[in-house]
Order: sequence, then structure tokens, then C-alpha cells
Amino acid sequence: MFGLNPWELGMILMAILLLFGAKRVPEIGRSLGKGIREFKSSVEGKDDDAEKTEEEKTDAATKP
Repeated sequence: MFGLNPWELGMILMAILLLFGAKRVPEIGRSLGKGIREFKSSVEGKDDDAEKTEEEKTDAATKP
């Protein structure tokens, strides 16, 4: 993984913990994960807004 051994990875994690604090690290991880998920869904074309508009169109077309 990127040519890092466990010792270097541990030092990086400790530096992050010291810089941001124990309370802030989980929030950063959560927001980073959410951003990555949104990016993947937009790249794959799985946009929730597009699906909703298509459903609204079909609902409007079927209603008298």
C-alpha cells in the first residue's frame, strides 16, 4: 500500500491524532467517507435527483 511499512503508517496516524484531537478524527473520517461515497455515485451515474425526476414523470404520465 503506497510503499509504507506499518511503522510509518503508525507515525502518520499519531501525527493526525495530535493535530486534530481525539474528538475531531471520527468526524473527519465520517465526512471523508461521505464525500467519497457521493463522488463514486456521481461518477457511476447513480444520481438520486435524476431517479426522482424520472419517477415523477412516470407518476404524472399515469395519473389522469
